[in-house]
Order: sequence, then C-alpha cells, then structure tokens
Amino acid sequence: MTTTRDQALLRLLQLTSPALPVGAYSYSEGLETLVEQGVVIAPSALTRWLEQELAHGLVAIDAAAVGLVYHAATQPGVGNGTALSTVAIAPLNHQLSALRDSEESRQQSWAMGRALVRMATHLHPDLKPRFNTAGNPCNFAVAFALLAAHWEIEPRQAVLGYLHSWAANLITSAVKLIPLGQTVGQQILLDLYPALGEACDRAIATPSLDDLYLSSWGTTLATMQHEALYTRLFRS
Repeated sequence: MTTTRDQALLRLLQLTSPALPVGAYSYSEGLETLVEQGVVIAPSALTRWLEQELAHGLVAIDAAAVGLVYHAATQPGVGNGTALSTVAIAPLNHQLSALRDSEESRQQSWAMGRALVRMATHLHPDLKPRFNTAGNPCNFAVAFALLAAHWEIEPRQAVLGYLHSWAANLITSAVKLIPLGQTVGQQILLDLYPALGEACDRAIATPSLDDLYLSSWGTTLATMQHEALYTRLFRS
C-alpha cells in the first residue's frame, strides 16, 4: 500500500521521466552549436557550461518560475480558474515568454508546454480552467509547476526535479554530440549535484523574476546560430 508521500515521489518520478511525452530529447539549447564550434568538446568543459547555465542561464529563471507558480497555485482558497490565480500566474507566463532570448528557445518552451498541458488535461480534465488562466501558449515551466502542485509534490522537490531533468537531458545530448561514454555522462551528473542544490536554493528564495540577473550571452549566441548549422541533430 502506497502512502501519500510515496505517491508524491512516484508522481515526481513520472513528471521528470525521460519518457514524459514533451519532446525534451529534441533540444540541445545551443549545446549542438557549441560542440560544432569546438567550445564544448570535453567533459570538464561540459561541466563548466552546465554550472554556468544553472547559475546565470535561462534555466535559473525557469526554476524560479516553477517555485513562484507553484506558490500562486497553492494559496489558501485558490481553486481552478479563480481571480488570484489569473493575476499571479498569467503575468509570470507572459514574462517567461518575453525573457526567452532566441526564437528557438521560445519555441522550445512553448512546444514542451503545449505537450505537457495536452497530457495533463487528458489525465485531469478538471485542470483545464487552471491552465487556461496561465494563458496560451503556456511555457513549460509554468505547466510543470501547475501539474506538480495538482499532484501535491513538495515545492522544493518539484524545483529540484525540474533542474535535474534539465541537466540529465543536456548530458544525454552531449553523450551523442561530443561524444561521451554513458558512464562519463553519469559521472558528470553526479558531480553536478552541488550546483543543482545551489540553483534550487536560489530559485526557492527568489521573490520575483525581476530580482534575477542573467549572464549567458555565449549560450544565447549559440542558440541564435543553431538554425544556420549545416547539419543538425537537435531542434535548438
């Protein structure tokens, strides 16, 4: 017999699983360009890049948004489609769209968000009003937070799971692109745990997306240049 805590853990594993049908495996977030340019061609360079993105990249904003949307969705008295959820969540969703610094990055967030909303509302039709309040298109981080809140996953675990899923996906991409061995990829993920924890702490402590400052212009340029690559394995 599973307890409530067990169910929350199982739902977190499902939400962060590579099998989640949102197409995360299709995106490298500029990594493919960096490998092609010879910037990231070794495990140490990949680790440094991932740590930099966790500290100063778009994923830091997304992680903070997961925490903020979760908080807004679980306020006492907030039900599906209430005024408070509209006021708190819709502006966050619009802000996330505005903060995407390349067309590929924006399309990735929207496409993954649409896929997650489609799956979530199929599983839980009663969630449709809540997703409607977020706006259309719905960014992936917003959809992730709303489903995590509905599944009663603890907020810190939801943010940490989001970050771990992001890192695992990019390391899997790097295994194919650089290429790296599977064991090397797993070692990089293990070595990244302190940075993931620190990124989660910052995200949970962020009171507003306006309080975050980014410094990831190298990755921004890589995502903009990606569409011009002669051959591509990934969509970003």
